[in-house]
Amino acid sequence: MHMLNLGILAHVDAGKTSLTERLLYTVGVIDEIGSVDDGSTQTDSLALERRRGITIKSAVVSFAIDDIIVNLIDTPGHPDFIAEVERVLSVLDGAVLVISAVEGVQAQTRVLMRTLRRLRIPTLIFVNKIDRRGADTDRVLRSISERLTPAIVPMGRVDGISTRDARATAHTGFTAGMLDVLSAHDDALLTSYVEDTVSYGQLRASLAEQTRRTLVHPVFFGSAITGAGMDGLISGIKELLPAADGKPDGPVSGTVFKVERGPAGEKIAYARMFSGTVRTRDRLTFGDGDGEGDGGGGGGGRDREGKVTAISVFERGSAVQETSVSAGRIGKLWGLGDIRIGDTIGVPRQQSGEWSREEPGEQSAEGPRRQSGERHHFSPPTLETVVVPRRTADKGALHTALTQLAEQDPLINLRQDEKRQEISVSLYGEVQKEVIQATLADEFGLDVDFRETTTICVERPVGSGEAVEFNGKDPNPFLATVGLRVDPAPVGSGVEFRLEVELGSMPYAFFKAVEDTVKETLTQGIHGWQVSDCTVSMTHSGYSPRQSHAHQGFDKSMSSTGADFRGLTPLVLMDALRRAGTQVYEPMHRFRLEAPADMLGALLPVLARLRAVPQTTETRGRACVLEGAVPAAQVHELEQQLPALTRGEGELESAFDHYAPVARGTVPERPRTDHNPLNRKEYLLNVTRRVSG
Repeated sequence: MHMLNLGILAHVDAGKTSLTERLLYTVGVIDEIGSVDDGSTQTDSLALERRRGITIKSAVVSFAIDDIIVNLIDTPGHPDFIAEVERVLSVLDGAVLVISAVEGVQAQTRVLMRTLRRLRIPTLIFVNKIDRRGADTDRVLRSISERLTPAIVPMGRVDGISTRDARATAHTGFTAGMLDVLSAHDDALLTSYVEDTVSYGQLRASLAEQTRRTLVHPVFFGSAITGAGMDGLISGIKELLPAADGKPDGPVSGTVFKVERGPAGEKIAYARMFSGTVRTRDRLTFGDGDGEGDGGGGGGGRDREGKVTAISVFERGSAVQETSVSAGRIGKLWGLGDIRIGDTIGVPRQQSGEWSREEPGEQSAEGPRRQSGERHHFSPPTLETVVVPRRTADKGALHTALTQLAEQDPLINLRQDEKRQEISVSLYGEVQKEVIQATLADEFGLDVDFRETTTICVERPVGSGEAVEFNGKDPNPFLATVGLRVDPAPVGSGVEFRLEVELGSMPYAFFKAVEDTVKETLTQGIHGWQVSDCTVSMTHSGYSPRQSHAHQGFDKSMSSTGADFRGLTPLVLMDALRRAGTQVYEPMHRFRLEAPADMLGALLPVLARLRAVPQTTETRGRACVLEGAVPAAQVHELEQQLPALTRGEGELESAFDHYAPVARGTVPERPRTDHNPLNRKEYLLNVTRRVSG
């Protein structure tokens, strides 16, 4: 049996969950088609998913097409849950991108297609809802060609469009359009084309090869509601998308793309295996793939391990308990208590020899396919809000519950403010508030409210700065010497820690304490924001060796401990950072706004007020298209005002693009949640009682 791990992706409301139901019904996995409106679908299992009719968490269900086992992964379409889509992309062999025949290409469709092409994931396009009033496949094909990619091959025609009897009829031969698209990448086919000797078999073989190499994208038509076009789509999935590869006897390599908790609270990891075989009772190592932690303040690195206590695999509609899961398959693993979403199991995929289906030296126009260990194909969350329990007594339970939610979604970062007894969570959008609120109520019995949503900025050093405090010299109350220098680094480089002292000059545990504390301290810079894109070098080190009184044990008052280095490092680091100076940067979105051309005069003043800067303006008939940059903090207001400004015809597409210096008004400050090493007296009172003077 061959395996195929298939993703279903779409803009919200394009009908992908309905398509999943129809596929499962057509292949005989389910006897009755569930309804998104009624909340009876196979893959939307969360209570909120059923109430809202949207997909929030990815779900896996399996079915067979002849000798191929397909693991079908239904993913969210709402932009607020794009992080969930990101995790699925790393485990796919192929994808179906669903587009409505009525609404056509929408903002999220473009974001998804750009990412699928950049990651070189073979993709079929399914134009859904051909039975709906207003469906227009010719218009949608033009839009796909203009706004997504011209490398498309329509696989049939539609009869009776916009009626309940709409049917999709597959091409039984080839068309000139097919030949034009395919011969552009196939010299042998081009020669046969010129010599008029092309066979349908040759054309079909070229189509399959070019689809698998992501050079072209076949387009199918149909209706998930009526079942029209399902046979053609199923044949395309079987014949045109590549089967999962990987060696079952190779080194163990897999990626965790989902974590849930079972009835007893145990963690269950969903893992795609790229190489090797995992068996029950195996001890596995796992971590973030690059050996440098998760960057989110917990659980990262390559030093975690656990013993697999149970395994199940997906087979014909359900998860079946097995003793092993091998390369190419998706398995549910029990027993790995410290596992996190995004973790690599075993060796990173690029080290297993199974990380790319590209030929040597081959590269798409948009760059080489990324490796499994490389994450964050989508933007980081740029919003945050404070979660407040309605009952004061629930504060402890709320922290526990939010910690569990963050385990299941590593891009939901938590900030605990001990001083104010508050917890902040990061967000992609306002809808996530409702999801968090409903999840806390349904799963944990907690009723919560939210404060106003604010934008998450970052800080970057402006120049270089140094500071040092010596052991035994006032005003240093710690038994440690720490010297640090902060230097700017290229954008996107994160934080790097270096040693400019001999590694053997003091115990390694003290160096490790300094490094860990540096990274923890830089989560709050001079203005309270995360500091990034800098190098921190340790320039001085020193300690008091272990000492004891006669006939007595170890004396902490005379000997350095890790606590001394953890206590001193924030003071030295913030002093160095203050001397270097920092600039606060706010998140900026790239936007594309399409609106009636006669409304441009009303739009431009509003864009200026919201600090949106159009960089290109293009007129297309009666429509104008503006592209540029807008602060993330203003996107929500722009979305709210757009319908009134454009008679309801405006379409806005935006996505995080970069951070830009805050250029206007007061520099935004973020309330500190640490012991405030910027205020030496306050810090020392909080950290230690050994205050000199």
